[in-house]
Amino acid sequence: MSLREQLNEDLKSAMRAKDQARLSVIRAIKAGILAQETRSERTTLDDEGILQVIVKEIKERKDANSEFEKAGRQDLVEKNLKEIEILSSYLPAPLSEDELAQIIDAAITASGATSPKDMGKVMAIVNPQVRGRAEGRHVAELVKARLSR
Repeated sequence: MSLREQLNEDLKSAMRAKDQARLSVIRAIKAGILAQETRSERTTLDDEGILQVIVKEIKERKDANSEFEKAGRQDLVEKNLKEIEILSSYLPAPLSEDELAQIIDAAITASGATSPKDMGKVMAIVNPQVRGRAEGRHVAELVKARLSR
């Protein structure tokens, strides 16, 4: 079952169960998908594109949480954490540190990178392999640390 089909089935289930939290999150994902498809001249997103939309939704909520915490709005922080949990359920299993290290080492070898100046080359190889399975900032830190040795 494709991710789009799964989202449609989960939307129906959430409607039947009157699960407002899940329903609003799935609707936000579907709105993000529609916006992305409209921006890219009516192309239909595949599972990879849908994962990018979901990752973007998670990032937006994490960024908003830091602002909510500063403002003392714990109710909104909790709501966002619940939404992040629902969004994360659509992502593939996260990579372990060892798996991530192996992917980074293989990319460094493949790109011939030798210094932190070559980080862009390595990230161009690593990012498509880890999208949705590891946070970009963490990956960049690991790549930078490996190239600084």
